[in-house]
Amino acid sequence: MENTREKTDMDISEEVDKALAESTETEQNIQQDIGETAKEEISAAAEAAPLSSEEIESIKEEAAVAGTARAAVAAAGREAVSLPVYLPRKRSKAALFFYSFFKRAFDIVSSGVALVVLSPLIGILLLVKWLEDFHNPIYVSERVGKDGKIFKFYKIRTMCPDADKMKDQLIAEGKNEADGPAFKMKNDPRITKIGRVYRKLSLDELPQLVSIFTGKMSVVGPRPPLPKEVAQYNEYQMHRLDVKGGLLCLWQIQKNRNALSFDEWVRLDLEYIDNRSLWLDLKIIFKGAYMVVFDRSGE
Repeated sequence: MENTREKTDMDISEEVDKALAESTETEQNIQQDIGETAKEEISAAAEAAPLSSEEIESIKEEAAVAGTARAAVAAAGREAVSLPVYLPRKRSKAALFFYSFFKRAFDIVSSGVALVVLSPLIGILLLVKWLEDFHNPIYVSERVGKDGKIFKFYKIRTMCPDADKMKDQLIAEGKNEADGPAFKMKNDPRITKIGRVYRKLSLDELPQLVSIFTGKMSVVGPRPPLPKEVAQYNEYQMHRLDVKGGLLCLWQIQKNRNALSFDEWVRLDLEYIDNRSLWLDLKIIFKGAYMVVFDRSGE
């Protein structure tokens, strides 16, 4: 009797172990099937409990939103990894104070003297431009200065009156030859005959002496960008606005500067910001004057 009971107990134990093993195997198979054939499982569930067309569309929209969000996060992650990091050079407060003081003094004196000496020439240039098409010869636009402050930017107009509208059309047609937020065209159809001459000699920039005299700009510094360009800047590029915009910059004294990428342009601006000094400013001024007279590679 006892042997029979022991045998029965052993049989029951074996059956329980077998059942547990089969249960575990079944569970693993189910998990594998769900991972490998999720669509089939969902379709089977849909057949058992059919979904309305509205519910199906809602599920599709949620999936699309989720996919878009994942793509955006992935893109942001890739961009964050690829962006260069800018660490401003540490300089003593005393050195920055003396540099800023003498730089501002130079800006006031040089722009003031230039305005007095060149005012008859500026007047003649404005008259000639007005006679070309009988429109306002002064072009006024908004630019972004130090720390993101907006100011009025003045130039002698070198383009046709509806140049800004044409620019949007040219961008839409893919005519922009520059990368990044900047816009450049070697043979820009908006530039007039007189305007082309003014640009070759940089005469169209002379009204910016007023902005330098009033402190909105400096003789040397990164070129002030348009607000719509700044709106496309990343964190690294925003450091261009750490100092006042200028009439001349490192980018302008490079050979074939228009062939440089926007990233290279930004790198040169940040190089200037890190190494700015009275000596570097004078070097840029004299080389810039040389480029205007003798070098046509930047056209």
